[in-house]
Amino acid sequence: MALKIVQNFDSSFTLEPAAKQTLFNLLTGEAFINQIAQQGQCEQIEFTELLFQPVPYSLATPKGMPAEFESYHKSEDYIIINVPPNFMFTAKIFKPSRLCAIYRKIK
Repeated sequence: MALKIVQNFDSSFTLEPAAKQTLFNLLTGEAFINQIAQQGQCEQIEFTELLFQPVPYSLATPKGMPAEFESYHKSEDYIIINVPPNFMFTAKIFKPSRLCAIYRKIK
């Protein structure tokens, strides 16, 4: 079986306003925020309202994310999570099928 190399992958997407609001409400829920903070071993975090679609590995995207988000991956001040599938379903977001969210650690 041969590997297929992806040269170009369009990671852009647009969310409907109602779906975005529902998703943001879920991502900023107190219990969820506390769970992410605990797993990130910090006292407090805040949602940056930055979302991105994971991309296939390539030489230009070695972290599986659009290049403009790699600085968050390298920083100790941010946590990147996969948006839980049940949040995507509740918000009625089916395209893209996966999203990641970025949180900032508050010191």
